[in-house]
Amino acid sequence: MIISKQKSIDTIIDRIDGHSVFLVGCNECATLCHTGGEKEVLEIKQILEDKQIFVTGWVILDPACHLLNNKRLLKPYKEKIESADYLLLYSCGDGLQVMAELYPEKKIISGTDTLFLGAEIEHSTFSKQCLLCGSCIADEFETLCPVSRCPKNMLNGPCGGSMNGRCELSDQMPCVWHDIVQKKIQRKKLQSLQKIAPPKDWTVYRRYQWRKKDAI
Repeated sequence: MIISKQKSIDTIIDRIDGHSVFLVGCNECATLCHTGGEKEVLEIKQILEDKQIFVTGWVILDPACHLLNNKRLLKPYKEKIESADYLLLYSCGDGLQVMAELYPEKKIISGTDTLFLGAEIEHSTFSKQCLLCGSCIADEFETLCPVSRCPKNMLNGPCGGSMNGRCELSDQMPCVWHDIVQKKIQRKKLQSLQKIAPPKDWTVYRRYQWRKKDAI
């Protein structure tokens, strides 16, 4: 799922600057991250109204990044959206940009910061698993991606700063290279790490930042 965190309410109020807003959430990733589901959107609505900010309405999209589905789901809210000065979105950056395509004339404010593609490993605790780079090499490292899970993006072994299987940047962060080596040992494939991995080809990532029809 796409992991996000809410911006501070003070930042949001400052950006709204007294204007009216229509609130938009997402029933998938933002709901699972507890940053933009129905519960969170209603909490934000109450906070804004307590600050004398007029909320014209709200909706939870299914999901916010589905342009065609959004057109259908938003039809009943046409008047409430039009009457709002701003749209305040609690979704990932993808949902934000989809809404911008649907409402190019509206000022849209992001209520969240989009962080990474990850997995929930404990309740409300997320691990960065993937950077959506477009050329997956995780299978070469026993399904553990050093590009996304190592802060230094090391492709050829650990940096030497880790201790007791933890990253030197934080003892709360597992060293992915420690885990890769342990998996290689368990599967009797340690010798495969003798092969030098070439530099990551980021041209594929850049190419697929565009729409598919433009990338072909």
